[in-house]
Amino acid sequence: MSTFLIVVIVVVALILMIIPLYNRLVRYRNNRENAFANIDVQLKQRHDLIPQLVETVRGYMKHEAATLEKITQARNTAVAAQGIDQKIAAENQLSSLLSGFRVTMEAYPDLKASANFMQLQEEMSDIENKLAAARRYFNSATKEYNNAVEVFPANIVASLFGFKRETMFDVGEEQRAVLDEPPKVSF
Repeated sequence: MSTFLIVVIVVVALILMIIPLYNRLVRYRNNRENAFANIDVQLKQRHDLIPQLVETVRGYMKHEAATLEKITQARNTAVAAQGIDQKIAAENQLSSLLSGFRVTMEAYPDLKASANFMQLQEEMSDIENKLAAARRYFNSATKEYNNAVEVFPANIVASLFGFKRETMFDVGEEQRAVLDEPPKVSF
């Protein structure tokens, strides 16, 4: 009878240890998903603003039609993206195109003087700032989740229940290459 009692105690102890670990993993996963939902809200606003910005600029930038078309296509791809990883890749592509677009717009003084354009530009800048904050929160939540999934003994529980390491929302390979280059300063 004492062997049976020891086995029962060990099983109960394991269950009492697994339950809090599992619940913590679920909380971290849900926190990460909530953080991405916050990013989604900002992305929706950005996606809604891009067509207005493109139409405003179109009249000023007749010969930049290819750039505007690429931005529109990237926006449509980003809107249609499914799943966090696909959305991250699509948004990185769109962000890269928008960065180049901002540089191109600098060559159009009439466009920069347009009140409508200035308002859209301010809205886009505000959304980009909010998006950056939401991405930082998402990456923080992802780091907490990944740490919880990878540390011992939670990694055993995580593997038993299918929890796995998740990706961060980073700048993407194209932007990383640009950021790795030293800035060019000319006078």
